[in-house]
Amino acid sequence: MKNVKMLALAGATVAAISGNAFAADRTDLHASDYKWLQFNAMYSIGEKPENPASGDQHNYLEMEFGGRSGVVDLYGYVDIFNLANETTDNGDKNPGSGTSKLFMKFAPRFSIDAITGKDLSFGPVQEVYFSTLFNWDGLNGEGVNSTFWGVGADVNVPWLGKTGMNLYGLYDMNNKEWNGYQFSANWFKPFHFFDNKSFLSFQGYIDYQFGADEDETAFVPTTSSGGNIFFGLYWHSDRYALGYGLKGFKDVYLLEDGAGALALESTGWSHYLSATYKF
Repeated sequence: MKNVKMLALAGATVAAISGNAFAADRTDLHASDYKWLQFNAMYSIGEKPENPASGDQHNYLEMEFGGRSGVVDLYGYVDIFNLANETTDNGDKNPGSGTSKLFMKFAPRFSIDAITGKDLSFGPVQEVYFSTLFNWDGLNGEGVNSTFWGVGADVNVPWLGKTGMNLYGLYDMNNKEWNGYQFSANWFKPFHFFDNKSFLSFQGYIDYQFGADEDETAFVPTTSSGGNIFFGLYWHSDRYALGYGLKGFKDVYLLEDGAGALALESTGWSHYLSATYKF
């Protein structure tokens, strides 16, 4: 589906909001700059999509980063799978399996408030962005090479507080075509503080794709919608974090659950354990 209507709609929405905006004081765009970097040692059990013939567990190291600099709000991470190149009975990243050892997500957003010098906030919406997202793995031309383009906002949600929300159009770099949309949201909510200033947080995200072309004739058949949701419970100190995450999948990456020659499982639940060091 070569469709860019969503981007046109996004532009019209931003223009309409701008017409009712008033000037904001943005004389120093870098006054609230910040950045962060951490390394997460992770273990995944049951991650989807899963090939029942090869297992569903693996370890990986994740370099996670983010921050704000002027008009740019950034989040991203790089994952390295199966650090010791081990072969295990239940491992889905075994040497020789043909799977990529790398995955990267890079998500810069550009503040329309800061670019225009106007305050576009209204109701629960705190700031408006032109949002992009890039997903890459280590396979050239065959693996994950997708980009997302659209609009986003920081939204004040009851109890959760500031929640990042984005609506994108998906451009498939392998097939060189637009194919559907994605809604994403992410949150980080500290909810219990200890006397030593460490705390517990509820954190997670949603990625939901829709409006895509189905392909029942593909080697791995695809559907028109699907996605995942992550619920994490983490303990944080200034330097360390420990966490558990529960992740639900429904036809993730638009792969039809149990269909095709490989009969990949793309629907179900998985578990994540993590230990973090913060820089």
